[in-house]
Amino acid sequence: MGQKGSAGVVRVIGQEADRAARLLHRAREARLAGERAAVAPRAEIDASWDRVARSGIDPGQSPESELLRAEEIEHRRHSTVLGEVMPVLRAGLASIADAAQQIMVVTDAEGRVLWRQGNSAVMHRAHDICLEEGAAWAEAATGTNAIGTALAARAPIQVHSAEHFIRALHNWTCAAAPVRDPRDGRLVGIVDISGPATTFHPATLALVDSVARLAEAEIRTRHLGAIERLRAVAAPILCRLEGRALAVDSHGWLAAVTGMPPVDRLPLPKSLRPGRVWLPSLGMCRVEPLPGGWLVQVADGAAEGAPRRVVLDLSRPRALAVHLVGPLGTSTQRLSPRHAELLYALAMHREGRTASELAQDIFGDGTRTVTVRAEVSRLRRHLAEVLAHRPYRFGDGVEVEVVHPEHPADLLPRSKAPVVTGARRGPAPC
Repeated sequence: MGQKGSAGVVRVIGQEADRAARLLHRAREARLAGERAAVAPRAEIDASWDRVARSGIDPGQSPESELLRAEEIEHRRHSTVLGEVMPVLRAGLASIADAAQQIMVVTDAEGRVLWRQGNSAVMHRAHDICLEEGAAWAEAATGTNAIGTALAARAPIQVHSAEHFIRALHNWTCAAAPVRDPRDGRLVGIVDISGPATTFHPATLALVDSVARLAEAEIRTRHLGAIERLRAVAAPILCRLEGRALAVDSHGWLAAVTGMPPVDRLPLPKSLRPGRVWLPSLGMCRVEPLPGGWLVQVADGAAEGAPRRVVLDLSRPRALAVHLVGPLGTSTQRLSPRHAELLYALAMHREGRTASELAQDIFGDGTRTVTVRAEVSRLRRHLAEVLAHRPYRFGDGVEVEVVHPEHPADLLPRSKAPVVTGARRGPAPC
């Protein structure tokens, strides 16, 4: 049923979905008119409406978009791991969608529809709202909807009736969940069930999310099989080699190793080519292709390609990264917010910091040294060639540059670390 919480938030639950839709419609119209509404949508819908309104989407516009050409759709289908797990998705959702007078929709990471299947009558109705293969369903194209909002929030979501920003979608209900590639955590697409608003059911979201998790499990199982095949090829080669060497797949996951402790995953540059390559966690290496992966031999003692410059890029909160620049090129590592805080603190204190000082910088509590040491240890797995310790610091001779956001207030906006909050209050350091 539709319910209002203590804060006047409308939630769509069970059999009173029509009443909830009417309340949401009034809340939405008040928002568009700039008026204060007696009720509010759920927090995730409210956040989506804000994003969509800022993007300039017209609530009265048509959901139509320019469709991808057939050859482009086929190219995208063959370029995504989702194609490999479509049998799992069809088995889990397509027949249920058909019986429930809905359709299953699968998109890529840009929100472009690559597959759809389900009730034939609903497939025909979906043509009227451009929910067809090749259409764009990201929020920037079609406003608040389950596909686009799941992409933006990176989380499962159900969007019903007037929760859609565009009025033309108010007769529809949809539930969507993201699918991530377990090999690298990258979001690869969205699985969705959509249908007329009268087909709303509160359990649909749980079903879609469960099937998305099954698809991820299938990708993981296929990956383990590929690792085993790579190990069978690499093991005899490694037995004949001297020194340190390892075989990894194209995502850096370990298949076999000799002469060094095993690692779960070796960070690899985005574009890896055969030959001499500087890898931050190992130093200078020689890389050769293997069926399904790479043979990496560590060139012990070779330091001529070591990075000489570090660029800490904090300009985009959702794309925190550190770039290591050396004679052989540039390698990039994505950063978690915590690791970005630590590197920022070290960049602001080139003379170095003790564990206690870093704990004060990050937590405002100098006693939290165990946590700091653990996090720095994780950082050094990938940045050992530029990070020194006793005290913790960037290595001698390493040039460090910090790329700040345009406005100081946008520096790691969710961080509560004293070293960051203090920097937000003043001009960004040069």
